[in-house]
Amino acid sequence: MQKRLPSPLARLARATRPRPRRGPRPHVIYLAIGFPPAAKSSAYRMRETANQFCALGWDVTVITISESAWEREYGLDHTLSAGVDPRVKVVEVPLARTDLETDIRAFSEARSLRPQHWIDQQRREELRIFPEPVFGGWRFALEKALLRVHRAHAADLLMTTCAPYVNLAATWKLWQEYRVPYVVDFRDGWSVDVIAGTTAFAENTPADRWEKRVLEQARAVWAVNEPIADFYRQRYPVIADRVRVVRNGYDGDCVPATTHRPDPEAGLTFGYLGSINFAPALLDSVLTGWRNARREEPLLARSRFEVRGHIGAGALREANAHMELLRAAAADGVEFGGPVPKAEVAATYGRWDALVLMLVGGRYVTSGKVYEYAASGLPVLSAHEVDHDAATVLAGHPLWTGAVGLDPKRLTASFVEAARLAVRADDADRAAAREHAQRFARGAQLAPAVAEATRFARPAAQATLTPAAAQASPAAGPTQPTPAVPTRPTGGNPS
Repeated sequence: MQKRLPSPLARLARATRPRPRRGPRPHVIYLAIGFPPAAKSSAYRMRETANQFCALGWDVTVITISESAWEREYGLDHTLSAGVDPRVKVVEVPLARTDLETDIRAFSEARSLRPQHWIDQQRREELRIFPEPVFGGWRFALEKALLRVHRAHAADLLMTTCAPYVNLAATWKLWQEYRVPYVVDFRDGWSVDVIAGTTAFAENTPADRWEKRVLEQARAVWAVNEPIADFYRQRYPVIADRVRVVRNGYDGDCVPATTHRPDPEAGLTFGYLGSINFAPALLDSVLTGWRNARREEPLLARSRFEVRGHIGAGALREANAHMELLRAAAADGVEFGGPVPKAEVAATYGRWDALVLMLVGGRYVTSGKVYEYAASGLPVLSAHEVDHDAATVLAGHPLWTGAVGLDPKRLTASFVEAARLAVRADDADRAAAREHAQRFARGAQLAPAVAEATRFARPAAQATLTPAAAQASPAAGPTQPTPAVPTRPTGGNPS
C-alpha cells in the first residue's frame, strides 16, 4: 500500500504548533558537517560558534557525520575536540563518501570492472536527489536525522553551515515541518565560484531554485568576506539586508607565546601551514621562486623551507603531483612534514622565521590561515593573485612583503625581502604585527553574529535568556541521546 503523504493543511498545522522545550534553556541545533575532530579548517569556525551559543545559555546539539568518514577523507585531529565546550552534544549520522573507499573488498562488481563508469553513475544518481555532486545522496538521511533530533528535543533555532550544500535540503525540511527559524552560514557561498570569480550556476536551474527558496526564508545569511556578501545581495535583493560578513579570524591558542630569534649564520626557516588544495602549478611557481632566491641571496642558500598540512584526500592523500614536486625540491632545502595537530600550531609558528602564504583564487577568497599568519608576529610572503581578499586582511601589516602575483621572478624578490625582514625585525615590529591582527580574533568576529542569531529564536526561547541562564554551569550536561542516531562525547579525550 502506498504511503499517504500529509496534506498541505496538516503540514501547516504541525508547523504552527511548536513542540514543547525540554528544560529551561533554549535549544539550537547546529547542522555542522566537519565539526571536530574532523581535520578541516572549517572545524575551527564551527567549534567557536557552538561554544558561543553555550556561553550564552543555550543547549547545543551538533549534527555531523561519523568519525570514520573523516578518517577516510582528510583524517582526524582529536586535539580540536579538547576545545569544545563539554555541554555540546554531538549527533553522528552514519554517512561517508563511498567514492573514497579504498578497500577493494567492499567494491561491487560494477565498480571493480568499470570504476569511472561507476563514479559517473553515482554522480548522476546524487544529482537526481539533490543538485550537488558527491553529497546530494545524503539528503534524506540528513533530513531524517534533523527531524529526529528536533522531535526529541525541540529546537528554537537552527544553525546551518555549508558546505556541503545538501544541508540546505534538511534545513528546508525542518522549516516545512515545524517552522523552526534558521540562519545559514554560507562561508564561501554556493552560486558563486570563489576560485574562478564567476557565477557557479545560472538562474532557474535546480541549484538556483534550492538556494533561492532556502535563503529567502533565512533570518540571516553569513559570508566570510565582503565580496561574497555583496554577490548575494545583488543576486537576491530580497535578502540584501539579512546578509552579514562574518570573517573567520584566528584562535588565540594558535599564536606563539614567544617568537623564535633568527640565527642568520645558521640560516632561516620559512614555513607554510595549511591544506594544499591548490593547483600544482602554484606550488611549482613558489618552489621555483625559492630555488632562485637561494641562488641570489647567501642567507637563503643556507636556509630551509618547511611545508606542513594535508595534501589530497582518500587514496590520493600524499600521493599526487604536489608530493612529486616537494620531493624533487628536497635538494633545495624543502621539507614536507605532514599535518600539524591543532594543539601544536602555536609551537610550529614559534620555531619559524617567516611564513609563505600560498592561496588559490582572488577577491572572493580569504582563507582561514591568513589570520593566523597575520597574528604570528612573523614576516608574511604572499603567493597568490594581487586582487585577493587576503591582501585586504594583510594591508598595513608591518611585516608583509605585499601581493606580487605568482610570477616566479617576483616571488624570488619576495623571498629575499622576507628574509631581510626576518633578520631586521625587532620586538616592536613583531608587536605591531600582532596588534594589526587583533581585530581578527575569531571570538570577536563571531560574537556579534551569534548574539544576533539568538534574537531570531522563537519568542518563548528568548524569554528564557536571562543573565542567570547565560552563566549556567556545564554541570547541566548534555541531553539524552537521540534514538537510532549515534552520539559521542566532546570537550575531553576521545573515547
